[in-house]
Amino acid sequence: MSLLPTPLSEGLYEYLCAHRSGHDTGHRSLLEELAEETLGMGDISMMQIAPDQGALLTMLVSLMGARKAVEVGTFTGYSAICIASGLAPGGSLLCCDVSEEWTSMARRYFTRAGLDDTIELCIAPAAETLRALSEHDDIDFAFIDADKTGYRDYYEQLLPRMRAGGLIVFDNVLWLGQVVREDDQSESTVAMRRLNDAVVADPRVEAVMISVGDGLLLARKL
Repeated sequence: MSLLPTPLSEGLYEYLCAHRSGHDTGHRSLLEELAEETLGMGDISMMQIAPDQGALLTMLVSLMGARKAVEVGTFTGYSAICIASGLAPGGSLLCCDVSEEWTSMARRYFTRAGLDDTIELCIAPAAETLRALSEHDDIDFAFIDADKTGYRDYYEQLLPRMRAGGLIVFDNVLWLGQVVREDDQSESTVAMRRLNDAVVADPRVEAVMISVGDGLLLARKL
């Protein structure tokens, strides 16, 4: 048996995405519509997470019984809806983004999903928003999917505010395979390499990287 993941053809990926259930089921048609509208934005639509990633986020949040979550990098709102859908009753999600343009679409879909009272969207540099949060360690779940050079700062701002057992999930940690190409010394690639190495060596967390989408790194606070 090969130790490498099974390569995904388009047909196999469609099969994979079709075999999921959970809290996202109620919003699935809405998420599909959101994905389609985002696709119409052109190449920038690559910033949206994939359906299997969204389903995983919903399940992780639900399994944890999370009530308080934070997202850094909301874009058009797909991941936020997935996270909010998994929250325990009365839960809340703080979304951090700098783009009024992109998040205007997110706001429309939050309303249609009935999540206006669950999701708070803050348009400001995420580092400033995170630094202004209470220092109480009461955040259950965090998802980071924004500018790659800012990941380390977002991590350091979030970790002290996470509860013991809280989970931080980083997206794009494989960076389209560039993290293992030593000839790529671009700023974002170097930042992702350093982030990955720092988190896995951090005694404050236990971490695992999985090859879902462009790679997810899960860090659980000890």
